[in-house]
Amino acid sequence: MMLENFLWVEKYRPRKIEDVILPVELKQTFQTFVDQKNIPNLILAGSAGVGKTTVARAMLEQLGCDYIMINGSMNGNIDTLRNEILNFASSISFTGGKKYVILDEADYLNPNSTQPALRNFMEEFSKNCGFILTCNYKNKIIDPLHSRCAVIDLRISKKEMANLAVKFLKLVEEILIKEKVGYERAVLGAVIQKHFPDWRRCLNELQRYSAAGAIDSGILTNFQDATISTVIGFCKNKQFDEVRKWVHENSDIETASIFRSIYDHASTYFTKRSVPPLIKLIAEYQYKAAFVADPEINLVSFFIEVMMNCEFV
Repeated sequence: MMLENFLWVEKYRPRKIEDVILPVELKQTFQTFVDQKNIPNLILAGSAGVGKTTVARAMLEQLGCDYIMINGSMNGNIDTLRNEILNFASSISFTGGKKYVILDEADYLNPNSTQPALRNFMEEFSKNCGFILTCNYKNKIIDPLHSRCAVIDLRISKKEMANLAVKFLKLVEEILIKEKVGYERAVLGAVIQKHFPDWRRCLNELQRYSAAGAIDSGILTNFQDATISTVIGFCKNKQFDEVRKWVHENSDIETASIFRSIYDHASTYFTKRSVPPLIKLIAEYQYKAAFVADPEINLVSFFIEVMMNCEFV
């Protein structure tokens, strides 16, 4: 079975702009590019899983354009540009139209070598090849690339969140019916609320839960423990940025509940000799949590100490 037929995020990826779940104004912008059959060089910025790559692919597939995808975090070195991109951009399209390079996670491209080289490619092959860059952090893209692209933020305002979440819930229900997976609507809502607006994460989590045959209240008992396991993994790998991001995205979980979960599963994540000092850390930061002005900063500080002072299994 091909991977794209197994993973729901690929199997049910929207193929048209009209099917992408985004605010109306953004969809109109992208639809205008398609209707005019003219997609400029773009920088699509936004949080993980919001639909940046999906939008890029949907526009190009609607127009029948030849394109290649390159992951900037995995293949973002200068040799990739000199070889793969150069060979593709310099050849004529089989369809006779303009070709495109989608540079996924372009904020991982080296700003001192790869990004400046990309600027030159954009100019040299402008008549034959366009470029669409996706990124989580547009400030990591150098200014000369900004000036050569239309920069679009895929942001979802608070007033649009509820409407889009409902649309996504309906889409998920359709997917589960097609996949013959039973579900409870309230549980779907809890998963979506947890990861919104990371549509990719929502689908991946639901597919994982569906392995049990149904998505019901039974999965919620393991929901938080799985989440805690994720942040402990970030600590183990010394991924400070990911820890900080996790704390921010999970601010809806009570701090006391997080400390209790780590305490209950300490022997699962930490070596035997690290458990006593870990418990002292938990007690210390649990006490501080009752008085601090910003609980999020306090929790990040706790995980930093765990990261620096504890041994993981």
